[in-house]
Amino acid sequence: MSISVEEELLEKFDALSKKRGFPTRSEAIKHLMSSALVEQEWENGEIVAGVITIVYDHHKVSILRKIVDAQHRYGKIVICSQHAHLDHDNCMENIIVQGKVECVRRLHKLLSSIKGIKHTVLSMSTTGRSLDGAAKISEPRM
Repeated sequence: MSISVEEELLEKFDALSKKRGFPTRSEAIKHLMSSALVEQEWENGEIVAGVITIVYDHHKVSILRKIVDAQHRYGKIVICSQHAHLDHDNCMENIIVQGKVECVRRLHKLLSSIKGIKHTVLSMSTTGRSLDGAAKISEPRM
């Protein structure tokens, strides 16, 4: 494979690649290609994977109950969750999900709307199947 780009763009790309720690230009380009394909999975509404991260004050007991209730409501897409104590007052919950894009987004929206939550973020990723050509899941999570 070969590509032609302007020298200035290539210099900027090489500098960025070096800053991000890619050992070669090929690895940096491969990373960009994979990222674009994952983004397309999310745009196309495919079966995806991701992590919803929530930070909240653990002294507000009703928040944790609402977080757990939401996970049970979306139990078909929640794979697992991890609880971390950040300090005396703050906790973090990482909820690993896999399923249809619209379901993942609805769960994220529901969790984000819980009163008292300090921060939420949806880290969008992939099941990996579209990147390596592996067979599809026979019964995908909904």
